[in-house]
Amino acid sequence: MNVKFFSAQAYDKTFFDKANQHFGFELEYLEAPLNVQTARLAAGAEAVCAFVNDQLDSACLHALHRHGVKWVALRCAGFNQVDLDSAKALGIKVVRVPGYSPEAVAEHTLALILTLNRHTHRAYNRVRESNFQLNGLLGFNLHQKTVGIIGTGQIGLATARILTGFGCQVLGYDPYPSDAFLAIGGTYVRLDELYSRADIISLHCPLSPENHHLINGSAIAEMKRGVMLVNTSRGGLVDTRAAILALKSGQIGYLALDVYEQESEFFFRDLSDEILTDDDLSRLMTFPNVLITGHQGFFTQEALTQIAEITLSNLRELNETDVCGHQVV
Repeated sequence: MNVKFFSAQAYDKTFFDKANQHFGFELEYLEAPLNVQTARLAAGAEAVCAFVNDQLDSACLHALHRHGVKWVALRCAGFNQVDLDSAKALGIKVVRVPGYSPEAVAEHTLALILTLNRHTHRAYNRVRESNFQLNGLLGFNLHQKTVGIIGTGQIGLATARILTGFGCQVLGYDPYPSDAFLAIGGTYVRLDELYSRADIISLHCPLSPENHHLINGSAIAEMKRGVMLVNTSRGGLVDTRAAILALKSGQIGYLALDVYEQESEFFFRDLSDEILTDDDLSRLMTFPNVLITGHQGFFTQEALTQIAEITLSNLRELNETDVCGHQVV
């Protein structure tokens, strides 16, 4: 089977080539993102492998179909970037990686919380310039703080486990409650109650039309003044401009983002020699109480190993039976 990878980085080749020793597929790696303009590059492939910021809209899927692509393998959990109705109508099977080392994203979430709270990034830069003053670096204890987890799936649950270890009270909101969350001492509450009680709010839910801009001006107004907001899930969950206004007013005291709603134009690219054209992203980076990383929550050896193995296993199932247990459509 020939598989063409889009938005491929050097580390994708490293981990997929290693996993492919057990599968024997023909893998081809393309740096180009997948969209209607680049779909022609898939010619000759039975399957394409896409990532979070590839745009598999109706036009792209029709183009893939014209070039003979039968299967789309997402090397990620989310599938909001795919027009599933069009895929189904065209007979293109879409598979994903529903779970991979949830601890990877959970631990990155805690890294963001601790770094932003204790100003570790600012302290590091100060000390390198021989400035050992502590003014402006005051943090707070996580112990006995209330943390709201929105989305208590595998990643949200892993995050909650770590936070309970810090002595936090953990509140959860999820349309599909988990017994495992209750078992570790978590408490499910209404969303408005979570907003009003939590000192820290962490997002761990997939993006859908129903929860686009879940964190908007109205939601932020319900939160504690000075709340810490963390998003390691999907950028579209947060209304960026509402967050900027709340940062300016002090309603949001800390903001940590590993994702951004317009990230497809910027993330996973080196733009250090270019002018950043996104005014909202540029504005966010001027705040001393904002910490942004470039969608690296998944970026551990364990997670990348699992992603590669599961993705190729999905393709083998499709190749052998035209059905897969991780099939979206």
